[in-house]
Amino acid sequence: HGATELDEIGTEVLPRRTPAPAWLPTAKGEEGDFCLRSSDCAAGLCCARHFWSKICKPVLREGQVCTRHRRKGTHGLEIFQRCQCAEGLACRLQREHGPADTSRLHTCQRY
Repeated sequence: HGATELDEIGTEVLPRRTPAPAWLPTAKGEEGDFCLRSSDCAAGLCCARHFWSKICKPVLREGQVCTRHRRKGTHGLEIFQRCQCAEGLACRLQREHGPADTSRLHTCQRY
C-alpha cells in the first residue's frame, strides 16, 4: 500500500494532533486563578503576587490607585502586587484640588 490518504479535493490529510496533557491548562486564567506569568492570564489581567503565590489580577484602569516604584526591583518585595496601568496610562502622583498637595497617592492617568 503506502499510498497517502487524500481528502475529497485531492490534498493530503494531515495526521490528527494528539490532545494536550491534562495538566496543561487549555484556557487562559481568569481573575483569581493561580499563574506563573502574565501570559498565563486572560486579556486584561496580569500575574501578580498575592501573599506567597501569584494569581491573575485585573490591569489597572484610569483613576485606580497604582504603585510607583522608585528603585528598580522593589516590585518583587510586595506581598500584594498590583498590575501595571493599562496601555495609554501612566502611574502618576494624584493631584489634589487644594492649596497644598499633601497626598502621596499615585493613580493611573492618561499620558
